[in-house]
Amino acid sequence: MPNSNTTSASPSPAAEIPVAPPGLKGLVVADTTIGRVRGDEGFFHYRQYDATELARLRSFEAVAALLIDGELPDADDEAAFRAELAAARHLDPGVANLLGPIAGQTPDLLAGLRAMIPMVVPPVPTIDLSHDQRRNAAIRVMGAVPTIVAGLHRVQRGDEPLTADPGLSHATDYIRMVTGSTPEPAVTEAVERYLLLTLDHGFNASTFTTRVITSTGADVGSAISGAVGALSGPLHGGAPRRVLDMLDDIGDPANAAPWALAKLEAGEKLMGFGHAVYRAADPRTDLLRETAIGLGGEVVDRALEIEQHLLRVLADWKPGAVIVTNVEYYAAIVLHLSGLDQDMFTPTFTTSRVVGWGAHLLEQAIAAKIIRPNARYVGPEPAQPVPSPA
Repeated sequence: MPNSNTTSASPSPAAEIPVAPPGLKGLVVADTTIGRVRGDEGFFHYRQYDATELARLRSFEAVAALLIDGELPDADDEAAFRAELAAARHLDPGVANLLGPIAGQTPDLLAGLRAMIPMVVPPVPTIDLSHDQRRNAAIRVMGAVPTIVAGLHRVQRGDEPLTADPGLSHATDYIRMVTGSTPEPAVTEAVERYLLLTLDHGFNASTFTTRVITSTGADVGSAISGAVGALSGPLHGGAPRRVLDMLDDIGDPANAAPWALAKLEAGEKLMGFGHAVYRAADPRTDLLRETAIGLGGEVVDRALEIEQHLLRVLADWKPGAVIVTNVEYYAAIVLHLSGLDQDMFTPTFTTSRVVGWGAHLLEQAIAAKIIRPNARYVGPEPAQPVPSPA
């Protein structure tokens, strides 16, 4: 017989499961060696290196190799990785010939990109591939994404897509394939800094999506396409475009404070301000602000003045809260001054973040464990018995 001191009822299994905070905010869900965001300090790093210093001092190819292979390459290894990535920018004719039909089917460039990514690599489950095969597939997608993005954009504008030039750097070739002309070195440096600063940034929504899909053993194309889907949401990847719209609406910096107050009183957000993680200055903002100033022009001067007005309004609106200028504010300025249309801002982000997705895909595939959390049921208790039809 059971001990008479034991209770006859025990808590339901659901009651014993810890409940995550809304949006999983602050919850650790995996181990990673790829990087970390230390928001309270205003600092983030790729592996063991300060990410902003990497963006200032190293090439896109070198830092991409660091994320994918785990080590910052020497000159020979960087050249080898550069050649590997350049070769991956070339689209097979069967894929390239689909740029026109897909661009004609949807005006949404990210939707077209989601459709084309699975065509770049064979649909072989990652669980059936070796690490080297997964790596090769990830690099193939990393190279193809900028070519697809640029090609779809040009077709939508009525221009012919351009083939990749393996003799150019990754950033230079991307700008050329978008705009139709090889950029000046200052423009390449500005865009490359932006790309380097956005390669990876913690377990954001699209990166987490990559890992969840990879954890099922799905193929590389499916995982990266899913990440693009997550990125397409305006709360994740769409803010830079909205920053330029905001600056246009404000016009004269003297209008900034009343404009901002009206938006806040209407319950709207100010694009380019505030961050889910940073409670100190966003280090990406500092370098992009410096980069924008280097490019110069009226829009930079106006943006600098408007930024100060908006920060003061936000400080008064939420006393005690730490609200910083985030990466999207000056990213919009840098991309605009580099000759990229507003509708290319988020797609350009994908050409960078696909590297981080690839690195997380490789790390998750090694873990070989499906991500399968629980949900807390908060609906009515099941009816007993099921009622008969009337």
